[in-house]
Amino acid sequence: MSKPDKSLSDEDRVLWNLVARSTKPLKGKRAVDIPEPAPASMEEAMESIASKPSVSPAARPKQIVSHSLDRPTHEKLAKGRLPIEGRVDLHGMSQAQAYSLLLSFLHRAHAGGVRYVLVITGKGSSSGGEGVLRRAVPAWLSTAPFRPLVSSHDHAARNHGGAGALYVRLRRQSPKSP
Repeated sequence: MSKPDKSLSDEDRVLWNLVARSTKPLKGKRAVDIPEPAPASMEEAMESIASKPSVSPAARPKQIVSHSLDRPTHEKLAKGRLPIEGRVDLHGMSQAQAYSLLLSFLHRAHAGGVRYVLVITGKGSSSGGEGVLRRAVPAWLSTAPFRPLVSSHDHAARNHGGAGALYVRLRRQSPKSP
């Protein structure tokens, strides 16, 4: 018989953090700093982004972060010389459905050692508007829940869906210590 898993689920961890924030330390004891948990859902991520005060561009630290694939890698993926080891199709889903499916898909792919995946967002409505998922997915890939998983991403080549799809390079798994 194996021992039960004593690690907290994400929902339990969020609940625990809420309870821990509402408590007061005993007399003579210092309060323990509890770090802000990463948003668990798309709604929480959007709320946290919207609630942060805007900082003037002059006061904002300069960060040069490139999330696009390098040209040789992009060309190898486009020509089929690098294998696309997984793909997920988000067509016809709401943002909430697409967000949770994409996050769980990328977690499974990363855990499985997959390096390159194709995320199909679709191009959007035929009435000339740009698709909601087409705009949202690249922004999601830069948020805290995706950062430990995603190394870089870029629009796919025409034969893989063009502007309606993204190549995503997943980070390598860190070596496991004994």
